[in-house]
Amino acid sequence: MQEKRTEVVLEGPKGDMSLLEHLDELRGVLIRSGIALMIGIGVVSAALPWFADILNWPLDLALGERREDILQGGLNTTGPMGVFSVILQVTFFGGFGLALPFMLYFAGKFVSPALTPRERRLLAPATLCILLLFITGCSFSFGILVPAALKASLFFNDLFDYRILWRADSYYNMLIWMTLGVGLVFEFPLVLVLLIHLKILSCQQLCAYRRHSIAVFLLVAAVITPTTDPFTFLFLALSLYVLYEISILIGKRIEKRRPQASESL
Repeated sequence: MQEKRTEVVLEGPKGDMSLLEHLDELRGVLIRSGIALMIGIGVVSAALPWFADILNWPLDLALGERREDILQGGLNTTGPMGVFSVILQVTFFGGFGLALPFMLYFAGKFVSPALTPRERRLLAPATLCILLLFITGCSFSFGILVPAALKASLFFNDLFDYRILWRADSYYNMLIWMTLGVGLVFEFPLVLVLLIHLKILSCQQLCAYRRHSIAVFLLVAAVITPTTDPFTFLFLALSLYVLYEISILIGKRIEKRRPQASESL
């Protein structure tokens, strides 16, 4: 007796597609994203001294005229392989930053056939918001938080009269962790607005959880900022709370438009 083989078929705007065809499309997205990442890494590697100068900008801003006295010409490595750790961090994460817009485009193109026409119209603005929020968070951390953390570290080192010997790998670890971490955390307003749009959350619920959100923001800020000074992580927590309030304001506008949309139907 022959067994009948069943094939999973998924329906979408482009017609019926089998599960294997969807997996094949997903494989193509991953391959194209990997190629974009490799090209980004190649671009950063080709211009590595220029990118290194850019990444040293928060350090120069924090130290100012004291750079030569404190660092004695620059950052230090304490082992023969330390420089390779720095190179790997700079090239990979720099390449990821350059490839991110293309990765978002590939991902959006992959999910668009499964969306309704109304959802498809929102896909491009949502993708743009994801990119803008990520860039805003990274810029905020790179230009404000990291220099503030370095200045705080410099202040306390001077207070205890410690000799400063900063390693290059430690500096880049802190810079990358704080920059990417804040960039990812800045995406949460879009998530809240999306949940309000899908009627999973309401502005009334967000208002009721204001005090809880403050505790969460303090915890997240303490994890992202590896420094022990209270000013840096409090500043980050305050910024996250401001974004939370902005999410509530946008959510209220979405909720006000719902009755008008229902009346027009």
